[in-house]
Amino acid sequence: MIDAEGRTLGRLAAAVAKILRGKNKPTFTPNVDGGDFVVIVNADKVRVTGNKAQDKEYHRYSGFPGGLKSVTLARQLQKDSRKVILAAVGGMLPKSRLANKQLTKCKVFRGAEHDHLAQRPVKLEI
Repeated sequence: MIDAEGRTLGRLAAAVAKILRGKNKPTFTPNVDGGDFVVIVNADKVRVTGNKAQDKEYHRYSGFPGGLKSVTLARQLQKDSRKVILAAVGGMLPKSRLANKQLTKCKVFRGAEHDHLAQRPVKLEI
């Protein structure tokens, strides 16, 4: 379990991607899913440096003419901050089917409460 309050988005995403891949273990193998599950809480309180909140944009394209939609980082943080963290972590993973599977092991919650208390997560400091 990682608390995102006050953490920089990119540094948080790099640390989470390393844990998801299993690179923090001595048994790391690139083609094996040996990573751990990660629970991220307080996604609303993640911070970004510089002018990224106004300058960084997320794009999606419907495939039709005029179908390009853009939203700034600040607007996306207001709408759903979980998508921002998942996009950052996904960008730090390799582009493969294994990485898609590893990204499903990352659970992000907007507040301090989460649904994984029964698994007794260990709080990590990064």
